[in-house]
Amino acid sequence: LGEIGEMIREVMESHEIEINKKVYTIKSIENLSGHSIEPYKIHAGKSVPIVGNKEPTKMEEGEVYAIETFGSTGKGFVREDLETSHYMREFEMSNIPPLRNPKAKQLLGFINKNFGSLAFCRKWIDQLGETKHFMALRQLVDAGVVEPYPPLCDIKGSYTCQYEHTIILRPTCKEVLSRGDDF
Repeated sequence: LGEIGEMIREVMESHEIEINKKVYTIKSIENLSGHSIEPYKIHAGKSVPIVGNKEPTKMEEGEVYAIETFGSTGKGFVREDLETSHYMREFEMSNIPPLRNPKAKQLLGFINKNFGSLAFCRKWIDQLGETKHFMALRQLVDAGVVEPYPPLCDIKGSYTCQYEHTIILRPTCKEVLSRGDDF
């Protein structure tokens, strides 16, 4: 996987982008990566770096991966910033402490029914009719039941982007599952 990361970095950083008549170099965001995917577990065990490293782990037949590339016109390193809008329920629910708040229990049932372990945003909760959920959601985050995914920002004034394709390793090929008009 480390070799793949180096190839991704080499391709990404060989490009520039012009925005408002200014040319920017592109850097791979070194602290983000792609990942393996399992049924209903978007972030499974293996990471696919987008910069080279000595990672000896290999992809294996039958595995599914999100090959994600993250680029920036800034330093190529992001940090969490601003208000969180996206969340994901923990995949493993066996070690979750008991919830005492009835509203938090109700919201967890709502999340399980509508999203399971897949990502969701607060707007979708509102649109599905579950209003006034902010404090209950905060309690689920504090209890470790729900993971917040805040915006990731590079330096002020920089631009960032992400591209992703999902692949599966077949016996004789690598099949792109997310192929569309853009690829």
